[in-house]
Amino acid sequence: MKVTVERAELLKSLSHVHRVVERRNTIPILANVLIKAAKGTLELKATDLDLEVVESVPAETGQAGATTVPAHVLYDIVRKLPDGAQVQLEAGGERGTLTVRASRARFSLQTLPEADFPDLAAGEFSHTFKVKGAEFRRLVDKTQFAISTEETRYYLNGIYLHVTDAGGKPMLRAVATDGHRLAQAELEAPAGSQGLPGVIVPRKTVAEIQKLLEDKEAEVTISLSATKIRVQVGAIVLTSKLIDGTFPDYGRVIPQGNDKTLIVDKDEFAAAVDRVSTVSSERGRAVKLSLGDGKLTLSVTNPDSGSATEELEVDYTAEPLDIGFNSRYLLDITSQLEGDTAELKLADPGSPTLVRDSTKTDALYVLMPMRV
Repeated sequence: MKVTVERAELLKSLSHVHRVVERRNTIPILANVLIKAAKGTLELKATDLDLEVVESVPAETGQAGATTVPAHVLYDIVRKLPDGAQVQLEAGGERGTLTVRASRARFSLQTLPEADFPDLAAGEFSHTFKVKGAEFRRLVDKTQFAISTEETRYYLNGIYLHVTDAGGKPMLRAVATDGHRLAQAELEAPAGSQGLPGVIVPRKTVAEIQKLLEDKEAEVTISLSATKIRVQVGAIVLTSKLIDGTFPDYGRVIPQGNDKTLIVDKDEFAAAVDRVSTVSSERGRAVKLSLGDGKLTLSVTNPDSGSATEELEVDYTAEPLDIGFNSRYLLDITSQLEGDTAELKLADPGSPTLVRDSTKTDALYVLMPMRV
């Protein structure tokens, strides 16, 4: 194999594929990236057996061929090469090495045979649809913070993606929850997504999809089966296994009859929560909201470090209420709101609260209260 490629192109592509490779691997081949030179292109592929990313870059191919080299080492080498350099990759002979040349630098890397590299066989995809990068990125961004990190409840370790009927219109909806909070966002179901099976996209895959959707103008092609998802953006193809589990009936958690409405300036509220929570304990993080006529008092009491209170003028006319929340969860949710005001629908100190933008209706959040 002999191929020459522009450093910037190679670095951009490696930055996408090398992230999939775990730094600690018990299987040596999984620490490697597969590089394959064919007519006018260089293809790079990395996998962790659950997730696979493939990307092609234009290149001058002197001799077609393929090999695998340590992904993180190759990425670090290319990252440190001078801007504008032409990178020459050459493998062959019995030595089992890949030579990397650029400018006056020369590296020799150990290789493993292409035949050992695993292939994440995709199988047939039952549904394929196209969606704007910005729209799909928004679905992911609005919900991914609520994904559970608790490994025992593995079916919550991802975003539940499904098509549902909302007000007589089919909507593509994303939902994530960790049992303490729930995030839901939706967009009009694209052509080809109707009848989509409900699937759970794993946390690591979600993070990679976010990074691939940096170009908001790009069109994304999404293919789904009962066990796999494939996301194609330009020359990048990401294929991932889905979580084999049943997502809970989240609709039962979303409160319908909360009759107390609090409308508050989002930025003022977030800043006040942030300020008073400075004295909260790392474990507790509880902030108490005391609501009266047109007034909200935020307070934190920590026996070890002291207490804090702050008062805000708000739009609230229901009966007085004291309720507690985890301050970090409150801040996570308010950071997702796009309008100037936040609307909180409350019931009582022990029931979930519904939070949404006062203006936008395509995303909503549910937050479980804490005892304070």
